[in-house]
Amino acid sequence: MEEVEKDTRRLYNKQADDWNRKDPVLLSDYSARPYVLQLCEPLNDLDVLDLGCGEGYVGREMLKRGARHVHGIDISGKMIENALKQKELHHIGNATYAVQDIRELKAADDKKYDVVIAMFLFNYLSVEETEEAMRKAFTLLKPEAHFVFAVPHPLLAYLKKDKYPFYFDTTGGYFSGRNELFPGEIWRRDGKPVNVQCIHKTIEDYFLCLKKAGFKNMPELHELRINKTHIELDEPFFKPLEDLPLHMAFKLQRS
Repeated sequence: MEEVEKDTRRLYNKQADDWNRKDPVLLSDYSARPYVLQLCEPLNDLDVLDLGCGEGYVGREMLKRGARHVHGIDISGKMIENALKQKELHHIGNATYAVQDIRELKAADDKKYDVVIAMFLFNYLSVEETEEAMRKAFTLLKPEAHFVFAVPHPLLAYLKKDKYPFYFDTTGGYFSGRNELFPGEIWRRDGKPVNVQCIHKTIEDYFLCLKKAGFKNMPELHELRINKTHIELDEPFFKPLEDLPLHMAFKLQRS
């Protein structure tokens, strides 16, 4: 693997075009995003904030499922540039985008959302930054609204040592590696890898961050994995990940 790029903005500006897609192509487009979209439903006439939106793939899928408006923010200017290109290409009028670091986001008192979603955002943040970002998500939600997010499963990096088609390069152990950055790669089905990162957090960390951020209700927690349908679709691609905990998805309601 190339020398680790620790700056998230630079990492995604450099490889933004490799994330462009209209249909599923990345591993997590099969193993995570469809399940998270289901957790967000029903979306009819809802306003959505997409934290770490990338080139807008998930937001566009939410609009197809009936969302009224999606506002996406991402640290990568190149990702947002590509999201705007997709918006123009597909004549999407009810999506807006902004280059924004979640760590610098100001929660406006006059703008609240029905759903706040964060797909693989918190694996780029430390425990302390994750708590603060979750606090902002809490503030940006309407009463009874939902916060839905997905992260790499904290155990995956320690259970899977071979690279293809998804891995993280660990430092230390499950507890001693806390807040350490693990570089990794996730493959597309066309064989092209893209670089990813995970600042390691334990399962306990996510629950404590949510509690400190203000969420009082017990979250739904789903451990996402490869299923038989995936393997039937493309056995060489999906079979190496069978029976492994790939991701965790959380759904919470603001009281």
